[in-house]
Amino acid sequence: MNANPDDLLVLLAVSRSAKFTTAAQALGLNHTTVSRRIAALEKSLGGRVLSRAAGGWELTELGERAVLAAEQVEAVLATLGPAGQAPDPVAGVVRMTATDGFSAYIAAPAVARLRRDHPGLSVEVVTMTRRALQQRSGLDIEVVVGEPQVHRAEAILLGEYRLGMYASRTYLAEHGIPATVAELNQHPLVYFVDSMLQVDDLDAPRRLVPAMRDGVTSTNVFVHVEATRAGAGVGFLPCFMADLHNDLVRLLPDQIGELLPYWMVLRPDSLRRPAVAAVVQALRERMAEHRGALLGKGKAPSSPPAPSPRKLG
Repeated sequence: MNANPDDLLVLLAVSRSAKFTTAAQALGLNHTTVSRRIAALEKSLGGRVLSRAAGGWELTELGERAVLAAEQVEAVLATLGPAGQAPDPVAGVVRMTATDGFSAYIAAPAVARLRRDHPGLSVEVVTMTRRALQQRSGLDIEVVVGEPQVHRAEAILLGEYRLGMYASRTYLAEHGIPATVAELNQHPLVYFVDSMLQVDDLDAPRRLVPAMRDGVTSTNVFVHVEATRAGAGVGFLPCFMADLHNDLVRLLPDQIGELLPYWMVLRPDSLRRPAVAAVVQALRERMAEHRGALLGKGKAPSSPPAPSPRKLG
């Protein structure tokens, strides 16, 4: 491979962001220079290294081989730190997407703890609830609900979490406590907007209690929690979020609930980056530490247990 090392490093930056403009900012160049460097690299290699994709630029097969060489160049340059001081390999930008609840309760604390030891690390978290992408330009990590069906990617099971039916104390005092699953049909549901739900695994309440009518629906799980706390109806909520609030009571825990998996999807090249590998490990450790709360087997240590529904009045 007869290529200019500087051009290879430009390609590496583009591969990580999927955009010329973002790569240019990271490298201290302008968009035109990045475009010219990529063109020069393609001329020297005799083929295209990038192709247009929905989210930006995707590597071609030739581009993937070139990025392997670029990573070797980057690794060699990283050893040329100040005399006697080894550079921290866990640095740079890691980009990920995840659901709202996972981002707030798993990803954010995990990254905050990791950055205490690696201040050169920056993590961009975009929250969304969707299926795993088939093309993940510029994205290092995706966390999705349900087992992903993806190509040219690595899928890793992170763990499971439980959802259950919850209502606020004031709501139950006014409307009564459902004693059976059938009685849930008398209450409005607080959950995702059915027509906008992209993840089949999250259709549980419409499957388990199909006659429940929608009360408040939203694409954001934090809206579900707060609407349920405000008395908008019965919310189908992640236990690790709902159990943090003493004003919420879980209903019929032995009869209704859903256990769902969190999966992590990565590009094949992502784990070769020390920064990405460190974030992945931090997420796995956080999931393991809070397994009980995720499975609805107990509150966070700082939260007292909720009183029994029988004491409501």
